[in-house]
Amino acid sequence: MSSTNPSKLRYWLLAVGAVILDQITKSAVLAKFEDYERLGIIPGFFDLTLVYNTGAAFSFLATAGGWQKYFFIVLAAIVCLWLVNAVRKNEFGPWGSWGAVMVIGGAVGNVIDRFIHGKVVDFLLFYGEGWAYPAFNVADSFICVGAVLLVIDGFINKRPSEKETAEGREQ
Repeated sequence: MSSTNPSKLRYWLLAVGAVILDQITKSAVLAKFEDYERLGIIPGFFDLTLVYNTGAAFSFLATAGGWQKYFFIVLAAIVCLWLVNAVRKNEFGPWGSWGAVMVIGGAVGNVIDRFIHGKVVDFLLFYGEGWAYPAFNVADSFICVGAVLLVIDGFINKRPSEKETAEGREQ
């Protein structure tokens, strides 16, 4: 089945929409905020801010010296190509297909940042008394929700293992 199949168009539109929404929100924050500036939206709980992440989730490898930019670009490309192929070949159920395109859209949004800025733009900051969740962005949200949908799909559409398949053929 072709990746341009009309029934799959809605999936690809979500991926494109995720990239567009991510880039629009980042552009707005970059235009209005100075680095590390914060604007309280819900005092004591949620601020908009402008920070950068040279690493991955939770600043993983953020201080690695620069090579990580290329590593995360290549990793995102590999994951996206694998997910595009899996959606194209109907390897997921609907939950997994939605999740896959959300991960693709989020990954592409963050890769664009790495090419343009050399790092990822983050601006959503949730915090409370004595705790703070690391700042993140719309792309990160799509990636996280997409990953959860992929896990749910894995449980719903569990495929038999090679051993189970071989046992079935023997019977």
